[in-house]
Amino acid sequence: MKANNVERLWDYNAVEQGQTGTDTLVTLTAENIEEYAAASQNDNSLYRKAGEDASSDNLLIAMPTMVVTYAPLLRENIAEASGFVALERSATARRQTPFAKCEIRWFAPVSEEDVITGSRRVLEKYERRGSRFVTFRVEASNQDGLKVGEYDYTCIFDYAKGQRSAQGQSDTDPATDKYCNNGDTQYKKYTDLMVGDSLRPLVITERTDVILRKDALRLVGVSTGSNIHTDEEFARQNIFGGAVNAGPSTMSYVDQMLQGTFPLESFYSGGKLLMRAITPFKAGDVVNFTGELINVRNDDHRRFLDCRVKGVNQAGELVCLADATLVTGC
Repeated sequence: MKANNVERLWDYNAVEQGQTGTDTLVTLTAENIEEYAAASQNDNSLYRKAGEDASSDNLLIAMPTMVVTYAPLLRENIAEASGFVALERSATARRQTPFAKCEIRWFAPVSEEDVITGSRRVLEKYERRGSRFVTFRVEASNQDGLKVGEYDYTCIFDYAKGQRSAQGQSDTDPATDKYCNNGDTQYKKYTDLMVGDSLRPLVITERTDVILRKDALRLVGVSTGSNIHTDEEFARQNIFGGAVNAGPSTMSYVDQMLQGTFPLESFYSGGKLLMRAITPFKAGDVVNFTGELINVRNDDHRRFLDCRVKGVNQAGELVCLADATLVTGC
């Protein structure tokens, strides 16, 4: 939107709690589910059709973190509906408002043939240590009107003055974390886990082709064509100093790592996942995702298993820190 040929930029001052975007509608296909898993470097057969003769009743269930794809954030949608131009879409002052953290909550499984309505709004904005953040709430409901999931996605709109790196800080030294050297660990089934037990780890090598493939996977909305994930030159102008993967991509790796220990239904029975980005995850990086069970709660014939997951790269840097709750029967 322009007034007198001047863009009305949707910067931090223009963002207001309650601003909403238009609803989106996505009919999920088996191909969508397979492509998301492939773009997440997940070769689990759960996310592939058995073949041409597969029963039509054998519907594929989506990876839990796919909610950010079939019900995407689309902050440019909210900006436009509010009469502004998103910073990522600006013709005069284009810059990124990158991922800081995201919490996903699941209420029911989503499978092929489901028709998902996505709604999005500004939940809150706040300042912390000189930086400015905006959190969005996105909700996903199916064709029966059942809310199947929601997530709160926080973006960094402005960095603290003088801050030259997007790298976060942690009071944990990844180099001495006990889960960085777990070659002799015997991993238990989720039914036998006790507090302090290690979860099955996952090692991911990020690649440029994977980053591009994930960025291109859009079931609704239009790509900017150039962002900090796909355009090295543009990325150098932003705080990361080079192209990086997207925060939701790292979340898909945490999702996959947790599924090495927990069944898929433990996510969709009221599970949740909060992930905070710490150090940029770039093509060529090798990240070891490890975790442990930190608490167990029983309530109403259900067992709630709280886990802490860390992603540490080849340089010993903490890439992400995640907290997950998986829900099973007692």
